[in-house]
Amino acid sequence: MPKRQIKDIVAGQQLMTVRPEETVRDAARKMVARNIAAVLVTSADGRPLGIFTERDMLRRVVADGLDPDQTPVTKVMTAKPLTVALDSSVIEAMRTMQERHVRHLPVTADGRAVGIVSIRDFLGGEVDEVRREQESRERLWEA
Repeated sequence: MPKRQIKDIVAGQQLMTVRPEETVRDAARKMVARNIAAVLVTSADGRPLGIFTERDMLRRVVADGLDPDQTPVTKVMTAKPLTVALDSSVIEAMRTMQERHVRHLPVTADGRAVGIVSIRDFLGGEVDEVRREQESRERLWEA
């Protein structure tokens, strides 16, 4: 099976971003409009500052009783997110996501955000390959 690259997944993707000063409500409305689970918070020059996900909304806004109309997304985002390069392989990205327990990875090229991949993007052979690797590592630790 040919090795897919991240650029194959984000090709044609319209990246959804929010500005640092936008509120949680602004971000949530954009996410709902596009039916997505995460948005990137970017600087004026397109560099990723953070990522804001449905999980952040639940844990850092709703559970903490914050007002989504008054809370800037920068207060509740995951700052300095892990990123993956556009020319990385899907397997590399999946390993990173598995090892670091994240569901979304911003994709960058020359330090600027160009896309985002989620665990849902990785169907088929790559999932099986990473699962086999994990099982093999677990067997090594058990021996």
